[in-house]
Amino acid sequence: MRNERVVENLARALLARLEEDPRVYVLGEDVLDPYGGAFKATRGLSKGFPDRVLATPLSEGGIVGLAAGLALCGDRPIVEIMFADFVALAFDQILNFATKSVAMYGRRVPLDLVVRCPVGGNRGYGPTHSQCPQKHFVGIPNLSLYELSPLHDAVDLLARLTRLGHPCLLFEDKVLYTRRQRTGERVDELFRIDRIGGANGFVRVVSDETDRDEALLIAPGGVFERCLEAARELFLEHELGVQIVVPERLYPFDPEPILELAGSIGRVFVVEEGVPGGGWGAEVAAVLHRRLWNRLARPVETIQSADSIIPTAVHLERRVLVQAEDIYHRVRVGVAHD
Repeated sequence: MRNERVVENLARALLARLEEDPRVYVLGEDVLDPYGGAFKATRGLSKGFPDRVLATPLSEGGIVGLAAGLALCGDRPIVEIMFADFVALAFDQILNFATKSVAMYGRRVPLDLVVRCPVGGNRGYGPTHSQCPQKHFVGIPNLSLYELSPLHDAVDLLARLTRLGHPCLLFEDKVLYTRRQRTGERVDELFRIDRIGGANGFVRVVSDETDRDEALLIAPGGVFERCLEAARELFLEHELGVQIVVPERLYPFDPEPILELAGSIGRVFVVEEGVPGGGWGAEVAAVLHRRLWNRLARPVETIQSADSIIPTAVHLERRVLVQAEDIYHRVRVGVAHD
């Protein structure tokens, strides 16, 4: 099995798409060699594909508008937004051009567009380079949201995303870039990996050491490591069994593969790094509650970062962003109160 870092897996996925499909373009600021992008995901690509790996001006609206035009002509562009905070500058192109073009011409028009968005804090980048803007794109017709994960293969994922037939955003937690892909059947001596739900499905992380699990954590890839740390400590210190499921597709959220699991455990926590209020976690909680309200021991609970901008100072940043200890405490209290 490959012992890749997440960014290496992503780079291999981009290379595979360029090699296998002549309609794929990679666009973004500073994506050319020798720089290879702010997080080096595009390093080496422009040497092999100088006509299809293109550096752009600093205009997120212009980049996404150009890419949507290419997609309307039958190409399959992949856009890199250097920091997801600035995808706000392309919001109009996504909301009013790309997603509407799929359906507003009297017939369905395929539009294959992937917008990559490096997200998240815990790197001391400050309030304008550390946000998780996923919530602002939930509920837009003809727009799917995905999140990179160390448990999912980016090569397979990107192959599917470039053939969806409608635009999508791929969120990539910046801290994950340097972490290793988890490609085996186990995370460690305590937790094993199950893959459920097929395409757009979930990866489940579960321990065989417990007779009954007390809580289920639903978490995108960016907060998986923090959930795993919390689950490990809850088991070692309190013998509480906690399962984690990591979706590949955030929205539309399909609960079907995990309904039986969530209903049997009865306590569900949705974890995200975004701030409270109208977020992805609230959407997941609403979807699950409608299907499982008579089987849950308690309402689905969301665990999020503080309602605040993100400080630059690392010690202050940690207080704002959701950490493993926050997840640990919320689950411990939630289980104890039942």
